[in-house]
Amino acid sequence: MGHEGKKVKESLDKLESIVEWFDKQKDIDLEEGLEKVKAGAEIVKDLKSKLKGIENKFKEIKGDLDKEDNNEE
Repeated sequence: MGHEGKKVKESLDKLESIVEWFDKQKDIDLEEGLEKVKAGAEIVKDLKSKLKGIENKFKEIKGDLDKEDNNEE
């Protein structure tokens, strides 16, 4: 798994741990819950950025392949 893939996996693991924390709570401390929500929102924002970067890399690779295909014709 590439470096970017590890970062995405780590972020997803952190997000999953926040969800698990909420699932385990019987009585949620509002302040702690708010901090978890803020942390989760930051992780989601970061993941969107990372995934957009990965998507752009895929498009770049596809464009390169398409150029090669056109050059072969």
